Amino acid sequence: MIILAIDTSCDETSVAITDGRKVLANVIYSQVLLHKKWGGVVPSIAKRAHEEKIDFVVEEAMKNFRTIDYIAVTQGPGLAVALEVGIKKAKELAKKYNKKIISVNHLEGHLYSPFVQNSQGNPKIDFKFPYLGLIISGGHTEFVIFKNHLEYEVIGSTLDDASGEALDKAAKLLGLGYPGGPVIERLAKDAGNQDFHKFPRPMLKSNDLNFSFSGLKTSFYYFFKKQPHTTDAVDIRRLASSFQEAVFDTLIKKTEKAIKQIGINRLVVGGGVIANTRLRKLMKDLVKKYKGEVLFPSYKYLTGDNAAMIGVVAYYKAEKRLFVENIDELDRIPRMGL
Repeated sequence: MIILAIDTSCDETSVAITDGRKVLANVIYSQVLLHKKWGGVVPSIAKRAHEEKIDFVVEEAMKNFRTIDYIAVTQGPGLAVALEVGIKKAKELAKKYNKKIISVNHLEGHLYSPFVQNSQGNPKIDFKFPYLGLIISGGHTEFVIFKNHLEYEVIGSTLDDASGEALDKAAKLLGLGYPGGPVIERLAKDAGNQDFHKFPRPMLKSNDLNFSFSGLKTSFYYFFKKQPHTTDAVDIRRLASSFQEAVFDTLIKKTEKAIKQIGINRLVVGGGVIANTRLRKLMKDLVKKYKGEVLFPSYKYLTGDNAAMIGVVAYYKAEKRLFVENIDELDRIPRMGL
């Protein structure tokens, strides 16, 4: 089953060709350099870049494929003006090739990302439902019970900033540029991944599985403003390390609470923040304690926004004949939930 998948949910123009869980072709045009000088994603710039690159990215992905069976596209969540470009292109291709469209929730993609395979069918991981899913990205921090294919129950989410957004904002405050997560990771590693300043761990005393990172961000802001020597490289490294430890300690302790409450010790973790090697180690250590396992995306590109994971979800939707009934009515849903 050959699927052409499109994802334009934020600042990556991505098109993939998938067959089941295998990725046969994958093309991503990143807009990071366009948004870097603004310190974050600018919607009007994102839209224009998607419009300029979408045809090229589709052609690159399709150049070795004469036929496709279905077209998949991210319907949401994401940046409205960005989603619109991908959906418009999917409709155009569906009409041109007389193909059905499969609409996919971007968050589903992150849950399936650890199961995505390369063209040779690796890694060879079988599904062992149910899983405790954790999506940690720039826009989302959510716990999901991944019950079976396409069956989800959200059991916790962020009440304000997502974890990735908090890391980016801290990096911006420290003058580290955008995206901030990878720079903070590098500085924290230089500082030994230690917690020097003991910033708060929000909502650990709550009985629910929700997150909140705005208080931590505010605490960091006021602490930083009081520092007399913040230009000193050692101070910056220590600040970055302490903030990262606060975010990750919160994620780990909440995950432990979820394992205890739900009784599931098999984890799948997706989203941009899980590209961080420190967080992966902490997650591995946690599941070892509960004699469980944790699955991460096997390839780094799968942690960010990409069409490959969208194509894999679409395969399972196609098996159940879950197609868009009227493609003219297909529209973006920027705040789409699972």
